[in-house]
Amino acid sequence: MFSFCSFLTISLHFPKNWLCSPCFQTPSLSYCRRLSSIMPSDSSVISNGHSNGSVNPLPNLQRTYQVVVAATQDWGIGKDGKLPWRLPTDLKFFKEITMKTSDPGKKNAIVMGRKTWESIPLEYRPLSGRLNVVLTRSGSFDIATAENVVICGSMSSALELLAASPYSLSIEKVFVIGGGQIFREALNVPGCEAIHLTEIQSSIECDTFMPPVDFTIFRPWYSSFPKVENNIRYSFTTYVRVRSSAAESAGQNIDPLLDNNSESMKFEVKDFSFLPKMISERHEEYLYLKLVQDIIAEGTTKGDRTGTGTLSKFGCQMRFNLRGNFPLLTTKKVFWRGVVEELLWFISGSTNAKVLQEKGIHIWDGNASREYLDGVGLTEREEGDLGPVYGFQWRHFGARYTDMHHDYSGQGFDQLLDVINKIKRNPDDRRIILSAWNPVDLKLMALPPCHMFAQFYVAHGELSCQMYQRSADMGLGIPFNIASYALLTCMIAHVCDLIPGDFIHVIGDAHIYRNHVRPLQEQLHNQPKPFPTLKINPKKKDIDSFVAADFKLIGYDPHQKIDMKLSV
Repeated sequence: MFSFCSFLTISLHFPKNWLCSPCFQTPSLSYCRRLSSIMPSDSSVISNGHSNGSVNPLPNLQRTYQVVVAATQDWGIGKDGKLPWRLPTDLKFFKEITMKTSDPGKKNAIVMGRKTWESIPLEYRPLSGRLNVVLTRSGSFDIATAENVVICGSMSSALELLAASPYSLSIEKVFVIGGGQIFREALNVPGCEAIHLTEIQSSIECDTFMPPVDFTIFRPWYSSFPKVENNIRYSFTTYVRVRSSAAESAGQNIDPLLDNNSESMKFEVKDFSFLPKMISERHEEYLYLKLVQDIIAEGTTKGDRTGTGTLSKFGCQMRFNLRGNFPLLTTKKVFWRGVVEELLWFISGSTNAKVLQEKGIHIWDGNASREYLDGVGLTEREEGDLGPVYGFQWRHFGARYTDMHHDYSGQGFDQLLDVINKIKRNPDDRRIILSAWNPVDLKLMALPPCHMFAQFYVAHGELSCQMYQRSADMGLGIPFNIASYALLTCMIAHVCDLIPGDFIHVIGDAHIYRNHVRPLQEQLHNQPKPFPTLKINPKKKDIDSFVAADFKLIGYDPHQKIDMKLSV
């Protein structure tokens, strides 16, 4: 099928059944005067390709679309009219995302400028399995009649054409694929729902550029782990539109880089079902949700020390990319202030739960109560004294524990400082370890460490962390633990002048308490939203100098809090 919109004086062959509305005559090579009297000059004239030749112009209705592009870090996209890199995996990704449909009876449309069309090798034109929409205002543009090709004079006319019959019924998704001028027109306007960007991290010379993505209106949905091909380092990132424009926040004098979950920065877009399924399912929160779903469906029924009962699975792993965003779960609201304050409490070496209580953080109250301490045999322990738990082991491993009031300065081995020194001085060391598991001290602890062992790894100027957790409360604990160790990794990377890399979470006994099943099933019905971004005060370079105000979470707009009872 070959169609034509925004009549131009160009050399084309018209099918016999191709008529113009409202004239209902075979169109000439000049602009249709009757049409111009009722429609703007860039409006679409739509052919449905059926035998009756009727068309229905819809000047006010346009299709939304998604951009697919590969670009360098300074937004270079081409050199001498060609791609200045050869990345077979990127070409495979491009073909897959632009061709796949959820409805096998439909296809996708790809919109491109004339120069992009001409840069495609003749043997591959038009790109198969998709409707090729070529934008040009050139009066000398010549193309032979071809299947699956449409010529339009502007972006708006193309989007109007695709919004009307028959394309409104036969085209599932619309992708804009270049070049530079088309991106300048299409990238940051309201009709652009998502940007699928291959981020070229190696330095490559370009002479054609695209405008930068406006990160006040687009947030990362998914980022792949870096790949290397033909000595070029790159990754795939999908950005989704979360608000109509940056103008609204600018009009309220809000700095998006400083705002910390202000109501004014809440997402305007709530539903991200417009994403291709292959992209939607790559959101890293699905690693957590699928594990929860699997445990509920197939977990082993087990008893536990609290008497609540659990469903359990042994030996699980999740992997989170810390390079672009921060893995704070969005399908329910996670207590971010609690995450930060507890981690700072660990880093300080404190074992006094009252320090957190005074800041309104009550996550340790149950295990620090008089009733609980008596119940585990610590009858002489002062209420609030948790014993030699996480922070003590991180900063004073091997020291003799007396109580939470004692000054342990200079006592024991400072594992956290050792980790930082090894990263700075010998980043290839395979012994960069932080352990909270000290068998000698277990009997003195109110609760033995659940997240017990972390190893750090440096490569390509990035710091990654793998943490082993022996026991994992999937409903209450794990969302906290993911955020806590991601934050610890980002903090250590920051003080060591590195970039955060990966956080790998390895779990022994992953369990769901029986009384958490129903609230977790409620959470499973919530669609993830884009993860937020973390900003750390650049002036702080000492791990012991941080306070809660040094961390800003940008773009966290989760679903509502879901209550779950802590089993102690």
